Amino acid sequence: MKVKELRALPIEELANRRNELKEEHMRLRFSNVIKQLGDVTMIRKTRKEIARINTLITEKQRKAVAEQNAGERDGHE
Repeated sequence: MKVKELRALPIEELANRRNELKEEHMRLRFSNVIKQLGDVTMIRKTRKEIARINTLITEKQRKAVAEQNAGERDGHE
């Protein structure tokens, strides 16, 4: 998926996608060890996709906290 497509997803769906990719990454690593993996670049691509999703989840969580804190400050004035 492209980053634009991933940004549109909620945190729960991103977490689900990340879990699927982690399982896929594990399968790819095992296939590579037993010499059944034809395209070893898939391991790297999967790892980078997991990193992208982790970054987006962190961004969304920080944005939610910042919005919550801004709302609390506005309410106390």
